[in-house]
Amino acid sequence: MKPSFREILEDTPIIAAVKNEEGLERCLTSEIQVVFVLFGDICNIRDIVKKIKDADKIAMIHLDLINGLSGKEVALDFIKEYTEADGIITTKNNLIKYAKQLGFYTVLRYFVMDSMALSNIEKQAGAILPDVIEVLPGVMPKIIKKVNRLSKVPVIAGGLIADREDVMTALNSGAIAISATSYDVWFL
Repeated sequence: MKPSFREILEDTPIIAAVKNEEGLERCLTSEIQVVFVLFGDICNIRDIVKKIKDADKIAMIHLDLINGLSGKEVALDFIKEYTEADGIITTKNNLIKYAKQLGFYTVLRYFVMDSMALSNIEKQAGAILPDVIEVLPGVMPKIIKKVNRLSKVPVIAGGLIADREDVMTALNSGAIAISATSYDVWFL
């Protein structure tokens, strides 16, 4: 039986969010266990995921950022059929339920810009129940605490996390993990 996504994140709370080939190669040499893929297209996503899986890491594809994929369920069918990805990240609520049916780990990403975004988190994350939600930007300790109170699922902090202090502040505010594109953070 595969471990829960929460258990994986509790063991290794720093996630490499890779936005290009250079970042991918760098993260593969780290001890990071989970990789968020924030780049690629339908022609190369299989190869990107294979590199991650060959390094014995968990590959999470951000569906919204892969060129050639739509926000429809068929995109998940494509990922399931043609890659070995472990899970998906999306801002689209409608994809989370279907992704879970396919056996993917799921991350529902929110950009917290105002009180309406917080209200949406409270309504949607509880009804949809992704494995985790990710709030961006991740350098807002008061908001991370508030989201933890509103949400029934664990929280990842992502975006603008640049150093050890940012990591510790997010984790001490209740995030179970952080995602970062900063190489320095990956090798803390």
